[in-house]
Amino acid sequence: MNFERINEIAQTLFQQVLASVTELGFYLQLLAVVLTLGLAWALSAKIKHAVDVRLQSVTRNQSWLAQPLEVVKGLLLPVLALMSLGLLHAALQQSGLDYEVVKIAFSLLLIITLFIVIHQYVNHVFVAAMLKWVMMPTAALYLLGWLDQTVVFLESLAFQVGDIKLSVYAVIRLLVFGSILFWLGRISNRYGQQIIRNKQNLDVRSREVFAKLFEISLFLVIFLLLLNAVGINLTALAVFGGALGVGIGFGLQQIASNFISGLIILLDKSMAIGNYIELEDGKAGVLKKLNMRSSSLQTYDGKMIVVPNERFITSAFTNWTHDDPRQRYTLQFSVAYDSDIPAIPELILNAVKQHPQVLLEPELPDCEIVEFADSGVVFQLEYWIEGIDDGRNRVGSDLLMIIWKTLHDNDIAIPFPQREVRILKDE
Repeated sequence: MNFERINEIAQTLFQQVLASVTELGFYLQLLAVVLTLGLAWALSAKIKHAVDVRLQSVTRNQSWLAQPLEVVKGLLLPVLALMSLGLLHAALQQSGLDYEVVKIAFSLLLIITLFIVIHQYVNHVFVAAMLKWVMMPTAALYLLGWLDQTVVFLESLAFQVGDIKLSVYAVIRLLVFGSILFWLGRISNRYGQQIIRNKQNLDVRSREVFAKLFEISLFLVIFLLLLNAVGINLTALAVFGGALGVGIGFGLQQIASNFISGLIILLDKSMAIGNYIELEDGKAGVLKKLNMRSSSLQTYDGKMIVVPNERFITSAFTNWTHDDPRQRYTLQFSVAYDSDIPAIPELILNAVKQHPQVLLEPELPDCEIVEFADSGVVFQLEYWIEGIDDGRNRVGSDLLMIIWKTLHDNDIAIPFPQREVRILKDE
């Protein structure tokens, strides 16, 4: 960086300020500014008093007036001060007198007013930060007539990175434009994907494919616009693309594999958002997100399992709700041998059919004998429900309770293991 240039500019500015404060016109302008601000303050005090009186007389039906009047009170003084200084500036300019002090005071007051407005009335964090730290300094430099000189100065503060020369101005422009572009990109991506997912004429999987392609295309366009905004020649991307290909071949092959696997999953329709997926290792959950690198399965106990997309391509998994959300489950129970065995299936089926989540199609519930065990007769209940019999949709526990109550009400015993011990006497 050119530190001698910085020192020269600082000394020049100091000499200009020193020369200004020794002239009589400086103090006359300063006095005019103070009197003008005092007049604005007195006028705003009277108007605020009138507004307070009006607020006290606001009825319940006129309550909508309260907030606008409070806003008027908060901005009254800075607005009147700006108007007064603006009139003073115009009068001095028309008369041919010096007005530099008035101009500086007007610019500073305008910046303070904008800061108050942004701080109190702009709630979005990113927008407020951009207005405070980018737009306000730029507006101040423009009003003071220093914007062009500042740009030239920042361009002169440059440093060399290999064969590329970067200036402080280029870095600032990159950060500002990059932040704005990616903020707009996130908003556009959110609303664009929402519009795509609301297209009911497309199936769920097609909507996810188009939403993902829209996201990739949008951020690719933003990246190219950002490179163009900072003055990078896009033809240089051919060399960069070749280097990126080599990098993917060696160090980024796993990331590239997961990215391509994600596109394959969306295109081959093997699973979609909302499907219940069970992996080979027994982990299972509802597919909540399908990102470019990984997919997220949410378990019924609130945990989120992050699975690399490649795993769904290279290993087996079970999609419980791929084509039909209805699932068939079985439950087993035992009764004692001295029970009325032929009557038990009808008793159990009549009770089970009363459960609101048990389906009567594609098949009716079925109860049949599966085994004559050591301690009792084993029955198996088969039933269909919509969804997975787990979590909030836990039906199996309800049916076990229904089976127990039905057997208990009909005096049917549930056997438990019994052993007969014989003691042989010694002859």
